[in-house]
Amino acid sequence: MEMPKRTVLDVGNCAPDFAGIKKMLTSHFDVDVVQADRSSDALAIISKRSVDLVLINRKLDCDYSDGTAVLADIKAVSDVPVMIVTNYDEHQDAAVSLGAERGFGKLELNSEETIRKLAPFLS
Repeated sequence: MEMPKRTVLDVGNCAPDFAGIKKMLTSHFDVDVVQADRSSDALAIISKRSVDLVLINRKLDCDYSDGTAVLADIKAVSDVPVMIVTNYDEHQDAAVSLGAERGFGKLELNSEETIRKLAPFLS
């Protein structure tokens, strides 16, 4: 019996970054990648369908608000694993302190380490 695809929700990335993240994810894992612009969109998706992992841009493209606010909103209603997408260790540390898994930055998008970080949630 075929396993259903896993779902990744990408929040707050601009179109080129979303395309790059989606390409990386679908080339390494059997996943559907869904996009949301802001917290309210992400919460609506999470309430309607099963999501295996949420990736949140540190600064949302739509209004440059802080991605950790989205993280807090999601963690208030769901135990879905969340990662912040940022190249900065201090922002990764802050996200982990709020309940996120340690994420990755766009500079390391296609690295083996990033694939290893994602594998427990998407394999």
